[in-house]
Amino acid sequence: MKYQYFCPKDDKKVARDDIVKGYEYAKDRYVLLTPEELKALEEEATKAIAIEEFVAVDKVDPVFYDKAYYLGPEKGGERAYKLLARAMAQKGLAGLARYAARGKQYLVMVRAVDDALVMQQLHYANEVRSISEVDLPKTSVKESELKLAEQLIEQSIAEEFDPSKYKDDVRARVMEVIQKKIEGEEVSFAPAEAPQAQVIDLMEALKASLAASDKPKAKAARSASRKPAKASPRKAAKKTRKRASK
Repeated sequence: MKYQYFCPKDDKKVARDDIVKGYEYAKDRYVLLTPEELKALEEEATKAIAIEEFVAVDKVDPVFYDKAYYLGPEKGGERAYKLLARAMAQKGLAGLARYAARGKQYLVMVRAVDDALVMQQLHYANEVRSISEVDLPKTSVKESELKLAEQLIEQSIAEEFDPSKYKDDVRARVMEVIQKKIEGEEVSFAPAEAPQAQVIDLMEALKASLAASDKPKAKAARSASRKPAKASPRKAAKKTRKRASK
């Protein structure tokens, strides 16, 4: 397999040598750059990551996160590697640096994870849109609604993130089909049902969820109320007569 370039305007294939690169500085107006010029502008690969400053890990918004790479020490640098990792972990800090590879320059954050170092590649500021561009709701939130939402969230709080709890269901289905084909089975699929649009009242959904989770507790409370620590025979008889009259 190979890629071919095609010009829909002229309805013909385009050879790689006939393709040029440029920058659109205004609508339909471009500055062309030759391969030699682009090559001269490439950043020379760095063989070291020079940390320019330290910052608290929680001060870097995860929206800037891109790819992550594990870092290992070079021969002779094991002690310095571990000291840096341990010191950053204890202070809750990460190191910000710039790193060049494949002709490009990257903004990276070096952080400590269990006495090891991870290089977290970051997006530059101009690569991340501002949240102000999102059309956020202007509705107000009642205090009672907020308390209800907080109760629902508190029911699902985990002490820590365990990625092993989550599986890729799509990959599992693909692997299941592949295994069936390996074993010579015929694979067929039932037509998927069209999703049904449904408007959900968030407050009613929250109340229903909380009510369902509180049922065992309410049942236990009622059971306990039927077993008083002490009850006089007279009171017990009154209760019996009332029940009988009903």
